[in-house]
Amino acid sequence: MQEVEGSEVSCEQIHQWLAAANAQRQANVELGLKLASLACDAARLQGYLAEHLEAACLRAFFLYRRGEMEEMLAASHKLLPMLREQGSTPRLCELLRWMAFAAADLGLFEEALAAVNESLARARELGDKRLIAVALNAVGACLERMGDPWQAERLMTEAAALLGEAAGDYERMVSHNNLATVALGMFNLLRHSEQAEHQGERNEALQRGYHHAQAVRPHAQALGESYLLALSDANGAEILLHQGELVEAQALLKGVLAHAHEFGYMALIWRMRCIAAEIALAQGEAEQAMRTLDEVLAESAGRARANLAMRLHHAAYRACKRLGRIEAALGHLERYQGLERERSVTQLMAQARFFFSRMEAERALELAPAGSGPLARPASEEDESLLRDPLTGLGNLRCMAARMPGLIRQAEQGGGALTLALIDVDRFKSIHEKHGAAVADRVLQELAQMLRDNTRGSDLLLRWAGEEFLVVLPDTVADRAFEVCERLRQAVECFPWAQLAPELDVTLSIGLANAPPYATDLLVARAESAMYRAKYLGRNRVALA
Repeated sequence: MQEVEGSEVSCEQIHQWLAAANAQRQANVELGLKLASLACDAARLQGYLAEHLEAACLRAFFLYRRGEMEEMLAASHKLLPMLREQGSTPRLCELLRWMAFAAADLGLFEEALAAVNESLARARELGDKRLIAVALNAVGACLERMGDPWQAERLMTEAAALLGEAAGDYERMVSHNNLATVALGMFNLLRHSEQAEHQGERNEALQRGYHHAQAVRPHAQALGESYLLALSDANGAEILLHQGELVEAQALLKGVLAHAHEFGYMALIWRMRCIAAEIALAQGEAEQAMRTLDEVLAESAGRARANLAMRLHHAAYRACKRLGRIEAALGHLERYQGLERERSVTQLMAQARFFFSRMEAERALELAPAGSGPLARPASEEDESLLRDPLTGLGNLRCMAARMPGLIRQAEQGGGALTLALIDVDRFKSIHEKHGAAVADRVLQELAQMLRDNTRGSDLLLRWAGEEFLVVLPDTVADRAFEVCERLRQAVECFPWAQLAPELDVTLSIGLANAPPYATDLLVARAESAMYRAKYLGRNRVALA
């Protein structure tokens, strides 16, 4: 293909490149990317806005399909301001959805949720139920990557119910594909658990996953969707591997690998080759598995997504161990464990900071009745300061006295839910004695910020006494409050406290009590009893009254 300067290209040539690039959407990714890039650069230089936007979106599409997530995000960020100027469009919704997937795969969860929230808001503005359902599905996919496949599956099921029988091939294909991915994520979280209920749950997850992977095929075939066909077959092969159906998994993988090579799905090819190595390991072919893993590790170095890099190193550890290469095995194990720790901390911080606070705050605003507003505030900043704890900036006992009666009255009159959480810092006295007052104060300040990040603006946050905090959650049932507090507990447990002081470790014991009764003293007493039960059971846990 002859390349020419963009300023010398005619509008007709740009249209020809665009038509040729569009023809490669379900064919050759490399060729499509090259054609879209030529059209994008030429249209930009010549000032053809419509052609530039079309070509830039095509370029982002091909980068995503190829697995070049960082480059795709960089290109999309340059494109977004121009697309936003066009208002809410299906094209903008789709680009934001791709960006959410790419950012989530890279562990950039704040960016992922920002993109998917905007995609959902744009879809609602357009009033298009199909776009809304697909955007909700993407929210679920982000949650799965953040380590919460259960919430993801619930949200995806609700998204499918939104359309019901009105769903077309595209919406059904997207839904089944994402549900298959979520089922695999659920299995991987439970696969090493020895609890009987978890064993049953992971087997059920595999069965659901295989059903969804198979269900993708007729819709993808009807649409000529080559990438989703390849992805669903890769999911199917991985599930068959976990079910011990090695011959079937190998046969399915062989066909889909050839398909993926034909179309240039680079990142998907790496994943398939990793599955092939895992199949070889299960068949006792450790040498063959290690050869494949060495090749993929070399090709994908610095480019593979974190989840794939973890899988590659874990498989390499097992292969080296079987081959008696102990030093190499330990090296791969250390790399795997380091990546796993990084992922866990990133996921927990994302769950605590962004999921509950952002999604629930937006939902609360959407569902707020007309005329409702915040509870009365003090008239001046000076009055406001009297209600704040000077160290943490949270409310104090005076704030409790001013705000709590209104919250109780509102819940009682409407028969609504209200849950109270009493939070105690485990072994805080030892922290103070070992690390000093300055570090102890920093711990309380960090915890106060985590509380703000993990709650809604309508929740009441108080420093109760010393190392205790009180959180009042209006319109929140006990189960939902438990989820919020469990996310907070996990985030605190995984926080890098050693940055404040060497060997510093902080955990929380949390007690929950829910109304009725609609009486502050009774709720506090019940929450305190639950908190002490959490300590009695071993600390670092949440207990319900």
